[in-house]
Amino acid sequence: MASPALYNFRKFEFNPKDGIDNPALSLTEDTDGEGVGEPRFYLLSKGNTETFGFCLHEELGCQGHVIRQVELGGLAQRRGLQDGDRLLQVNGHFVDHMDHRRVVQKIKASGNQVLLAVLDGDSYEAAKALGRDLSQMLPADIRPRLCHITRDKSGFGFGVSGPEGTKGTFQLSVQQDGPAERAGVPPGSWLLELNGASVRSYSHAQLARKLKQSGSKVTLLVATSAVEEFYRLRGLRVTAALADTSWLPFKVRELHMVKGPAGYGFLLKEDDCSSGATGQFLWDVDAGLPAEQAGMKEGDRLLAVNGESIEGLDHQQTVLRIRARDDQVTLLVIDPLWGDGMGVLSPCLHSEGVPRGPGLPWSTRSCTAVPLLLFQIGLSPLLFFEDSDPALGSHTPSLPSPSGSPGLCHIEVGPKGPGFWLVAAANSIGITQVTPLARPSQQCCSQLL
Repeated sequence: MASPALYNFRKFEFNPKDGIDNPALSLTEDTDGEGVGEPRFYLLSKGNTETFGFCLHEELGCQGHVIRQVELGGLAQRRGLQDGDRLLQVNGHFVDHMDHRRVVQKIKASGNQVLLAVLDGDSYEAAKALGRDLSQMLPADIRPRLCHITRDKSGFGFGVSGPEGTKGTFQLSVQQDGPAERAGVPPGSWLLELNGASVRSYSHAQLARKLKQSGSKVTLLVATSAVEEFYRLRGLRVTAALADTSWLPFKVRELHMVKGPAGYGFLLKEDDCSSGATGQFLWDVDAGLPAEQAGMKEGDRLLAVNGESIEGLDHQQTVLRIRARDDQVTLLVIDPLWGDGMGVLSPCLHSEGVPRGPGLPWSTRSCTAVPLLLFQIGLSPLLFFEDSDPALGSHTPSLPSPSGSPGLCHIEVGPKGPGFWLVAAANSIGITQVTPLARPSQQCCSQLL
């Protein structure tokens, strides 16, 4: 057993909370006598090569963000999403009032797992007609919290309690003004994950051993009793992908660079991560060149190029996107997190220069330990666009939605045709002469998810 200065266990009696990681969904459609049903919650989890199996529409004459084209037998249909549902919430964020492209980006930023709250179309229209505030139909705070704690001379600043002989049920007591409180751990919260691993199967002794092995730093996924109850009653599993990440020591920065005679002055390196995803990292930043002058740091992870996410792009596609503009580029990056006990990625990184000097880029191979917490807990880095910094009261930069990003538009041909002309040019086909708003081609904007 570790020293009580770091953490301690004490016995107490209570009924264990079952079903916290039950993947089954509880769907309800109770009405309130006014023709307005209750919001439904769906946790969608997909593989790297899969889609969620639906399109999100913005339709002329139809309010809200509309669920359409639910793929037969696909993930969304299997979970219960229905054509015409209106999307109200993404990972605990109310989105009904948001720009459509911003909502799509929120879903994409969630990576392979997303929690959606929807309302059936009839109930949505009825609620709007009654002037109801849809945000009041949803719980205010349903997000667990990720907290990264650095030990001081008194320890981590939290204690752990749980019923004797029961695995996986741990409640935290928090030392006032200690490391845990400063890292954002709510008093009385429930411990769900330790350094990216579920504690569901841990005994007290195993948890104590894992905490010892964490060294001077530890990352916890925790949930208040209210948040834990929300997920448990709906049979939803609580994971880090759904968490409030604003307390983690990551910062998102925008770097604008104009290429000099010696190039930008950095290398882009790719690594296959333990989470199964691929990351693009910035290394070998040359002193005095544009990259350093823009504020680039060794080990920064690249999130977006010229306002477009690189999520899902391979290394070569990312390089081409950086090169797309001859003399300048704007990168969105996230700070590296250094320290002991953070987990280490594969030391061999494939790398490609994004011109350091005149001439063609070159390839090399670099062996570097990259202790990045981000991959250890399996988060999509784009989640960090969405959370504010509680210490500063500021908001991290939101990912722009460039007008040139691809979209899928479903067009029903009217009596005067589809409402646009196709024009062929060298190696491309374009759309031109889109007719006025009432025409079919502007009646729907859709994003496949």
